[in-house]
Amino acid sequence: MPRLPQQDLDHVLTHTSGLWEHLRGQSLFLTGGTGFVGTWLLESLLWANDKLDLGMTAVVLTRNSQRFGDQAPHLADHPSVRLLGGNVVDFALPDGSFPYVIHAATERQFEPDAERPLGAFAADVEGTRRVLEFARTHGTRRLLFTSSGAVYGKQPTELTHVPEDYNGAPATHDLGSAYGQAKRVSEFMCSMYGRVYGFDATIARLFAFVGPLLPLDANYAVGNFIRDVLKGGPVRIAGDGTPFRSYLYAADLAIWLWTILFRGKAACPYNVGSPHDLTIAELARTVIATVAPGTGIEIARQPVPGVPPLRYVPGTTLAEQELGVRALVSMEQGIRRTVEWHRSGIPQEA
Repeated sequence: MPRLPQQDLDHVLTHTSGLWEHLRGQSLFLTGGTGFVGTWLLESLLWANDKLDLGMTAVVLTRNSQRFGDQAPHLADHPSVRLLGGNVVDFALPDGSFPYVIHAATERQFEPDAERPLGAFAADVEGTRRVLEFARTHGTRRLLFTSSGAVYGKQPTELTHVPEDYNGAPATHDLGSAYGQAKRVSEFMCSMYGRVYGFDATIARLFAFVGPLLPLDANYAVGNFIRDVLKGGPVRIAGDGTPFRSYLYAADLAIWLWTILFRGKAACPYNVGSPHDLTIAELARTVIATVAPGTGIEIARQPVPGVPPLRYVPGTTLAEQELGVRALVSMEQGIRRTVEWHRSGIPQEA
């Protein structure tokens, strides 16, 4: 039985039907295969493999093979999957040829200290270098790197949707920007390795998402609001509710990523997210209206007059026009499906 909803897996398969022949009889290497993004990729991959009889194999790097096997045995025990235990920084290179590689692992963020003054930055960058070394020595033809909208730094308030050609970046003196800085360096490394060693390195800049597997107790506003509603309320907004965000449903995310891997231009970053923006307060009201009308809202602070709202919203014209992808599942549908999945009692983490 799939851990993700069958309707979502069928949704992914329907909108990627012309892509999977690339993988017939091939091998794929996946890092980060047990996280939110990686699990969606792995489960949709195996769904396509079984439905289309692709005969592909996947080697999945995981920090804890036993834990993954306990929580997602239908993935860990699948005959097309081989788990490789290890850390992305120094994993043992598996034997064989891997025409396709997806690097979706991200180092857990932590504060710098005397022993690790660069925080998670160094590990993120070194992990990317390790994957690229693997790609250049294992017959890789196409690689997908999951980057982040954090590479743009603070989005200007007058820019409603940040496009890929916006040349902003995290400030070098911003000590809280290790994640975005590491993604920028990793994008550069992917592009350079691909050019020098002759494989296509594709780049997806991820923004915000909603869907099954999304944690309800982490730093994700939509997940926190769903948690609050499921507990009976009130929905608590930590700030003033004015920042703008947008949320792409996770099944659409999988469609976009598979499309970028197989059809995206090399060294050409694509924003991945929804262009349909709303404020955090509007998001809270949308969750309430969709799940439990009448639930109360508590907003921690009042907006400061004259202060423009923060924005974190992608422009998606490039991916829509070049790759033919778009946000297919509405915000309300995405919230509803996320809630149904959490209510089903399926384990939330792998």
